[in-house]
Amino acid sequence: MKTHEVVIESGRSEKNYWRDLWKNRELLYILSMRDISVRYKQTILGTSWSLIRPLITMMIMFFVFSKVAKLKGDPGIPYPLMILAGLTIWTFFSNSFTQISTSITANSNLVTKVYFPRLIMPLSSSVVSFIDFLVALGLFVVLTIWYQFWPDWHILFLPFFIILALLASFAFGLIFAVLNVKFRDIGQLIPFIVQIGFYACPIAYSSRLVEENAGEWWHPIYYLNPMVGIIDGFKWSLLGDKAFFNPNSVINSVVVIGIFLFISIYFFRKRENSFVDDI
Repeated sequence: MKTHEVVIESGRSEKNYWRDLWKNRELLYILSMRDISVRYKQTILGTSWSLIRPLITMMIMFFVFSKVAKLKGDPGIPYPLMILAGLTIWTFFSNSFTQISTSITANSNLVTKVYFPRLIMPLSSSVVSFIDFLVALGLFVVLTIWYQFWPDWHILFLPFFIILALLASFAFGLIFAVLNVKFRDIGQLIPFIVQIGFYACPIAYSSRLVEENAGEWWHPIYYLNPMVGIIDGFKWSLLGDKAFFNPNSVINSVVVIGIFLFISIYFFRKRENSFVDDI
């Protein structure tokens, strides 16, 4: 087993941070595997929960929004498929955001004992969410076979929106991760934010309904939500031109995520050395 000596000296973390992050890639792998094993340890169904949760949620949302609220999806698209597409990418974002936000406090025993770039912990936390996402995406494939609704060339853009969702979870998750170390009330706030976002994003409804009310005062605010463009784009990639998609919403998403990603990394690096004192 190869080992290397790290001499901790004044200013070293600033000069060699990204190099140390690469050198500790094996630790990233170990923490990721640990999080995956802990997630499903002593569970009977294991990763099947990644199928059961979105399936049951989709069925409930289909009943509530379609049968009770009488909402209609985009014409020509089976409503359950539209719901599941939005639910899949939103669950990936929300799970990743939640895991990243609590990653520092969840690994407090490591933070106080061992030196390594702390950014490894948020990175490893997102791996479990990505595994769950792949399983849920498999469920979507099965449902498309059931409805005989096949994706077309739009699916080539799917990786772009997946990466954008991951960057969005980092952009906001890193800020909350730092705040959660200092103020533990943030841990109570995170599930509330996720719950609000669930209804504020076009998961069980189409943004076409929002466009029909373009004159309303809240219309510009709606498109400031970076997840709107990501969810609509994800649906468009899987469901084709029949799914409503406003390209301008993606531009908003890229700009907002880019700004917050820069701010969050700077804020995380600025506060990283104080984690031990705050924990």
